[in-house]
Amino acid sequence: MKTYRIVVLPGDGIGPEIVAAAVAVLDTIQELAGDFRLSYDVHQAGANYYLKNGKNMSAETFEAIRQSDATLKGPVGLPEVRLPDGTEAGSLGGVLRNGFDLYANVRPIKLFPKVPTPLKDKSPESIDYVIIRENTEGLYASRGRGLITEQAATDTLLLTRKGCERICRFAFDMALRKTRGAPEDGRRRVTLVEKSNVLRSFYFFRQVFAEAAKETPEVEIETLYVDAAAAALITKPQHFHVIVTENMFGDILSDLGGATIGGLGMCPSANVGEERAYFEPIHGSAPDIAGKNIANPLSQIRAAGMMLEYLGRKKDADLLEKAIWQALEKEGFSISPAGQVEKGAMVVAAALKEELERCYAAKKIKEM
Repeated sequence: MKTYRIVVLPGDGIGPEIVAAAVAVLDTIQELAGDFRLSYDVHQAGANYYLKNGKNMSAETFEAIRQSDATLKGPVGLPEVRLPDGTEAGSLGGVLRNGFDLYANVRPIKLFPKVPTPLKDKSPESIDYVIIRENTEGLYASRGRGLITEQAATDTLLLTRKGCERICRFAFDMALRKTRGAPEDGRRRVTLVEKSNVLRSFYFFRQVFAEAAKETPEVEIETLYVDAAAAALITKPQHFHVIVTENMFGDILSDLGGATIGGLGMCPSANVGEERAYFEPIHGSAPDIAGKNIANPLSQIRAAGMMLEYLGRKKDADLLEKAIWQALEKEGFSISPAGQVEKGAMVVAAALKEELERCYAAKKIKEM
């Protein structure tokens, strides 16, 4: 039986609640699949850890992540816990993404049945795209490096050929691997979102994108300015299949996309490099609702599903997505217009256990 070593970071705020639900779902999948095991190694990191220790992560935790097969991370950070320069002290993005060169941030945007959306004319099948966000360069490369005086402040946007090439290739590979094309027309399409009409750095990105596209002629390409893309994600989300973009643009656009599918509580993400990866929700720790038993754990649960696929368990990941779809369709639990879940995260885990049992039973019958 294959055993995978998983570092678990419960995080801050609602993190421990939704991570517990995700682990419960993973335990159900292990039991039903019967041919693999997840060995959990739980570590504390983030804002609360910083308050106690003066740093957001220990060297031991960093090394545990290095030795693991994957990391499941809850949301971290608390608004009031900040470094002297004003940035959040609990954030782990710079530590992990740059520390392990996790250059690709993968953010699926998918509308599930009976989930409230402000786009009233959109059916669940009409929103299903992935945002590929470059994770180590762009404007966020200035994290902790910007210059500030009493009269001015500056941060630098950095794009390199290596960074642009590898994120474009990652996006084209995603377009080939994604099960279906754009909902609008079924085409495999990669859209580069940039601002080359204003900034030379994005003209450079656009040129590298065009060059990389020649390696996968079976994938359609297009470019959009970021302001036009923001509008299009509202007016015609069904057009998109895979979007690739700079670090900050991807951060902003994925939150916009999340607002169209029931809130950020529906949005998982993967941070992937050549050798390691970690999986988390795209949202923050929401300390204002921590302990109130209303947090939506689907972002964390779906992140766990992305982790399973990364570990080579794609069939199990697909069955989890199917179970989520069926549970929402049958109203085993429901998402409120505010993006919350009545009675909390473990109610979702229990409903998914029932649907997973049905999914695995059907799978076994099909294989007989």
